[in-house]
Amino acid sequence: MPRKRKADEVDGGVSKKQKKEDEKLELKLKEQSQLIWGIKDKLKKFCSVNDMKELLIANNQEVPSGESNILDRLSDCMAFGSLKPCETCKGQLVFKSDAYYCTGDISAWTKCVFKTQTPDRKDWVTPKEFSEIPFLKKFKFKRQDRMFPKDAPQAAPTHSSAAATATSAALSASAAASNNLTEVPADKPLTGLKLLAVGKLSKNKDELKNIVEGLGGKITGTANKAALCLSSKKEIEKMSKKMEEVRDAGVRVVAEDFLTDIKESGKALQELISLHAISPWGAEVKIESQAAAPASKSTGAHSSKSTGKVKEEEGGSKSKKMKLTVKGGAAVDPDSGLENCAHVLDQNGKIYSATLGLVDIVRGTNSYYKLQLLEDDVKKQYWVFRSWGRVGTTIGGNKLDKFYDKNSAMDNFCSVYEEKTGNAWGSSNFTKYPNKFYPLEIDYGQDEEAVKKLTASAGAKSKLDKPIQDLIRMIFDVESMKKAMVEFEIDLQKMPLGKLSKRQIQSAYSLLSEVQQAVTDNAAEAQILDLSNRFYTLIPHDFGMKKPPLLNNMDYIQQKVQMLDNLLDIEVAYSLLRGGVEDNKKDPIDINYEKLKTKIEVVDKSSSEAQLIQQYVKNTHAATHNTYTLDVEEIFKIDREGESQRFRPFRELHNRQLLWHGSRTTNYAGILSQGLRIAPPEAPVTGYMFGKGVYFADMVSKSANYCHTSQADPVGLILLGEVALGNMHELKKASHITKLPKGKHSVKGLGRTAPDQRATVSLNGVDVPLGKGVNTNIEDTSLLYNEYIVYDIAQVNLKYLLKIRFNYQTSLWLRYIVTEMIGLICGDLS
Repeated sequence: MPRKRKADEVDGGVSKKQKKEDEKLELKLKEQSQLIWGIKDKLKKFCSVNDMKELLIANNQEVPSGESNILDRLSDCMAFGSLKPCETCKGQLVFKSDAYYCTGDISAWTKCVFKTQTPDRKDWVTPKEFSEIPFLKKFKFKRQDRMFPKDAPQAAPTHSSAAATATSAALSASAAASNNLTEVPADKPLTGLKLLAVGKLSKNKDELKNIVEGLGGKITGTANKAALCLSSKKEIEKMSKKMEEVRDAGVRVVAEDFLTDIKESGKALQELISLHAISPWGAEVKIESQAAAPASKSTGAHSSKSTGKVKEEEGGSKSKKMKLTVKGGAAVDPDSGLENCAHVLDQNGKIYSATLGLVDIVRGTNSYYKLQLLEDDVKKQYWVFRSWGRVGTTIGGNKLDKFYDKNSAMDNFCSVYEEKTGNAWGSSNFTKYPNKFYPLEIDYGQDEEAVKKLTASAGAKSKLDKPIQDLIRMIFDVESMKKAMVEFEIDLQKMPLGKLSKRQIQSAYSLLSEVQQAVTDNAAEAQILDLSNRFYTLIPHDFGMKKPPLLNNMDYIQQKVQMLDNLLDIEVAYSLLRGGVEDNKKDPIDINYEKLKTKIEVVDKSSSEAQLIQQYVKNTHAATHNTYTLDVEEIFKIDREGESQRFRPFRELHNRQLLWHGSRTTNYAGILSQGLRIAPPEAPVTGYMFGKGVYFADMVSKSANYCHTSQADPVGLILLGEVALGNMHELKKASHITKLPKGKHSVKGLGRTAPDQRATVSLNGVDVPLGKGVNTNIEDTSLLYNEYIVYDIAQVNLKYLLKIRFNYQTSLWLRYIVTEMIGLICGDLS
C-alpha cells in the first residue's frame, strides 16, 4: 500500500478541520433559526399585530408594512437587540439574509447604500404595559451577534456597493424588458411580471394564480422565466431542488404577503419588493410600468383606455420623432389620441401640463412621467392623460380618465401631480422629496417649427458671396446641433434645443465641480451617487436600457465638462436663430450673418496669403494623426467686432504667433459672436489640463481632432488666431493653473514633436510656425505636441477661419474607432 505524501496529510488535516468548523457553524445557525422562529411563534400566539407595532415603536424601530415583515423585524430585535439608526443617514436598517441594509435616503435625490453584518444595537426593552402577556413577562433578553451562513457575501460596513447594485438593476431591467411581456391594464402593479411559487404556502395554486393575474401578472413554473419567486424563509433554509434553480437563475424571493401589501399599500413596486425580499440573491426587478398612478377615485370619471406597453426597441434606444399639435401654449400628447379634438387646459394663465423625471443610479432608474389635463375643443368634457416609462425606450404605458366636470378633472390632475412629486400643483417653491419625481421644463417645438420655416427659404435673396452663405448655413444647422446633443447622450425629448439655458448649464458646471472635489477627496460613494443623480436630472440623458453611469472618475467628469462647454455654444447659436424669427424682410442667411457681428471675407486661394496658410496645413499634420488627410476647401478672413480694439494693448507684446484652434461646427456661432471664451467660474478646474484658459496648437491636426468630424460628416471648421504669448511658463505635465507666475504671460505645454523653428515665417508681423514636425529632444514630457494657453481673452485676435475636408483612410479609421471603443470599455480614456 503506497504511503501518503506529507502534503496529502496536511491537506487532509486542513479539510477535516474545515469540515468540523462548518459543522459547528451549521449547528449554531440551526439554533439561531430555532430561537428566531420560537420568538415568532410566541408573538403570533400571544400578541396582536397592533401589540407588535407598539413593541417596535417603543424600541425606536420603524414599523414595516405586512405582518411577516413586522414579525421579522421584531424577532430580530428581540433576539439580537434593537437596531440603532444608520450611521450615514439615520435611516432604518433592515435584515435581508446576507446583511443589514439601510432603507433611508442620503438626500431627496439618492437612496442610502449602507450595509453591514455587524450593526450597532441597543438592549431590547419590553414596556411595562406588556407585562400581562405571559410570553413577554417571561422573556429575558440576552445580547448576542447574528451569525450568517458561510456562503453569504461578507458585508463589512460599506458605502460603495452602489455601482454593483445599479449594474444588477440595469441587467434586471433588460431581462424584464425581454421577458415575453404581454399587454394588460397598466394600473395593475404586476403588469409584465411572471411569478413562480415554491413550497407550501397559505394559498393553493389556483388562489395564487387568481390573485397574481388580478394584479396584472402571470404564474410560471420555470425559474428562468420568472421575475420573482413567492416562497418562505423556511423553504429557503430547506433549499429544495426547485429553490436551487431559483437561486441559480438569480430570481429574487419575496414573502407571500407581498401580494397583500401590493394590493393595499399603494407603495411603488420596487419599494415593496425590497421590503418583502427574503433571499440573499437576486437583482432588483425593474419594470417601468410601476410608475402608473392608481385608478382615479374622482366622481364622474371613468377610465376610457389604459394600455401597458412594455416593449424595448431592438438595437437599443433610437431617437423618437413625434408630430406634436400645438394649441395655445402647449402641445397635446399624440398618445392620448385627442390631438385633433382637444387642447391643454389653460386656467388663468396656468397651463395644466407637466413632464416629470426621476433618476436613481442605485435602482437603475431613468424614468419619466407625463401628465396633461385636456379640454374638448367643442363640448364640456375633460380628460386627464398620463403616460410613463423609461427614457430612451418604449417601455411604459399610459392612461386616460374622462370627466364631465372641469373641477373634478382639475382635482384629479392636482392629486396625481402631488402624489408623484410631493408638491402641490402650482407651488412657487418646489421641494424635491425622496423617490418622488422632479418637474422638467419642456419645449414643444414651436420655436423649432418657426426656425425651420425661416431657414427653408434661406439664400433666396441674400447678397453675400456663395461660400459665405454656405458657411452661415453650416454654422446654424439645427440638425447638426441635435446630432451633437445625441452624441453627448442628451435626451432631446426632455431637453430639446429650445430649452437649453445658460443658467441650467452653469448649475450643471457647479455640480461637476462638487463631484470633482468629492472624487479628489475620496468621499463616500453615497455622496458621489447623490451628485450624479442631481446632474442627470438637471441635464436629462438618454441611456436606453443602460444604467446611468456614476460620475466617479476624472476622465468621465472631463467628458461631461467638455459636453457642457459645447452646450454653451449650442445655446448661443439657437438663441441667435430664434431671435430672427420675426424679421421677414431680410434673407434669413443675411439676418444670421449680422448676428455674428463678424466681418467675413473669402480669401482668394491663389493669393500669397492663402498659399502660406495651405503650406501651414500641409507641413504641420502630425505623423500620429494618420487616420485622415486634410484638404482646404475655403479660407475666410474674419474680423470680430471690437476684438481688434481689445487686442490693442497686446499688439506690442513680443512673441505673437498665428496658432490653430479647432472646435465642433455647432460651436462657431458662439465663437464668432462672442469670441473664444474661458470656462465659467462654476466649471471644475481639473476639466482642463493646464487650467481654465484658451488653448491653441502649432500642429494643425492636433486642433483638427477637436472638430469631431467623421466619415459620415467629414467637413469641419478650424481657426487661426493671432495669440500674444509673451513670456511663456513652460510645463511638461498637467498643472491646474489658476494664476500665472510673476512675469509670465502664457503657458506652453512642451511636446516631443514641434514645427521646425528654422522654417518660421512672418505674416503681417506675426510669427507663423509652419515648419515640418521635428523631434524636440524633450523626453520627459507627457505631451506629444505643443499646447499654448492664454488666460486673458484679450490676448487673442482671430484672423482666419478655414473650411476643411477630412479624407479618412478607411482601414486606419476603423482601427482607430475599435481602439477608442476598447479604451472606453477598459476605462482607459487617457
